[in-house]
Amino acid sequence: MAPGTGAKAKLTPADRILVTVLHLRKLATMNLLGQLFGVTAMTISRAKQEVRPLLEAHGHHTNASTARLRTPADVAVSTAA
Repeated sequence: MAPGTGAKAKLTPADRILVTVLHLRKLATMNLLGQLFGVTAMTISRAKQEVRPLLEAHGHHTNASTARLRTPADVAVSTAA
């Protein structure tokens, strides 16, 4: 494929890493991350499938958090504290 052709990436590389880490930490569901980043849960899932092995290959292992965010309101409450 020639440069500039094909679908435009819906998430920046930094966003792809961020959504992967947030999901691996179990801070947010794929649906919530999709809402927050303006993409589908499937886009979040694909990003996670591609980024997770790269993180692990470089020695980055993510532990789960005890916080659970499921809605945009949960995020607002969490960040207001």
